[in-house]
Amino acid sequence: MSTTAVSEQLLTMGRAARVASRALAKLHSQAKDHALTGIARALRTRQEEVLAANRQDLEEGKRAGLSAAMLDRLLLDAERLDGIAQGVDGVVALPDPVGEEFDGRLLPNGLRIARRRVPLGVIGAVYESRPNVTVDIAALCLKSGNACILRGGKEAIHSNAVLARLVRGALAEAGAPVDAVQFVESTDRALVLQLLQMKDSIDLMIPRGGADLVRFVAEHATMPAVTGGIGVCHTYVDKSADLDGAVRITENAKVQRPTVCNALDCLLVHSSVAPKLLPPLAKELGKAGVELHCDARSLALLGAQQAARAVPATDQDWGKEFLALVLAVKVVDSLDEALAHIERYGSGHSEAIITEDHAAATRFLDEVDAAAVFVNASTRFTDGGQFGLGAEVAISTSKLHARGPMGLRELTSYKWVVQGSGHVRP
Repeated sequence: MSTTAVSEQLLTMGRAARVASRALAKLHSQAKDHALTGIARALRTRQEEVLAANRQDLEEGKRAGLSAAMLDRLLLDAERLDGIAQGVDGVVALPDPVGEEFDGRLLPNGLRIARRRVPLGVIGAVYESRPNVTVDIAALCLKSGNACILRGGKEAIHSNAVLARLVRGALAEAGAPVDAVQFVESTDRALVLQLLQMKDSIDLMIPRGGADLVRFVAEHATMPAVTGGIGVCHTYVDKSADLDGAVRITENAKVQRPTVCNALDCLLVHSSVAPKLLPPLAKELGKAGVELHCDARSLALLGAQQAARAVPATDQDWGKEFLALVLAVKVVDSLDEALAHIERYGSGHSEAIITEDHAAATRFLDEVDAAAVFVNASTRFTDGGQFGLGAEVAISTSKLHARGPMGLRELTSYKWVVQGSGHVRP
């Protein structure tokens, strides 16, 4: 198909999405849940079809020289696919936000006033690597009454296309508007720019991917866009920390899944506990093949420690999202120094303190400016599913209109509902 034909097809998809969004906004909760249940069922019964498409993507990705981190994000297996289905089940179990009234009150003049949740309309999503995003966004948009237009990266084109057909099939079987979920199968990069110009059809644009993609969307989108999500995550081990807990939390935050945005990138350690913490921590991280990029003091403390590879840090290691088994390490002399480092190098995603000092924990929670702030817990918990949102369309590091994992409520707006009895303004 020619570029012109694909471009016209994109405009047609936009118009169809707008029509579908109006129908979806009126759909009863039970009908939406019926469609979602069908999606979860199809993910389980058509598992081999999805995995075969994913294997094709992986083979092509390896030939194209994709990094290990990209291949890990791309990979689907039976366990991950079941996790996606469980995420859809979780969305079914959540209350439907559409129509919810809140902040209701009776004004002194007798008017009854409240805010009522309504869908945003049509959500556009441009994303890379991770095919689970296709289902996550479709499911959350469906439950929140929004249509969506999805454009995944070429590295996952086969997986995404199968998943989108599976979702649309479940919509058809449930009698829901099929065009509420549409997938752009062309991998022509020029179409991304066209999507970003379709403000008459798309109400919110969500990029999911690396810094270059997020920056491109921020610069070119003509509609509101969620342009955060880059995760440079820190954990600060305070002088009062439980050191055994610090080892467990750090290992989990770095190793459990190093290729995602909420994985740990930089460890800050108070100088009074660094001699006791760093050698056993290096030994534990070394089992997973973690490379430590150390400042001069942490490197000296490790000495001949060979359990993990330790190399001198460079200026580029601070404020870097590694997305790999690499961890920057720095020794600091105070909570103030740790806070200053996070303020300078953090991305506003997820930051953690490990401490038994209530005052230190309170200061950290109060003063760190990030979408999610943790005390004695791994940054890996910054996730829609872990936060009880069922799934997420994105993790926003901006402050308008949503922050952190974006679930159902973050995909709604509201309108004022005002009821009177013949009121006129004096």
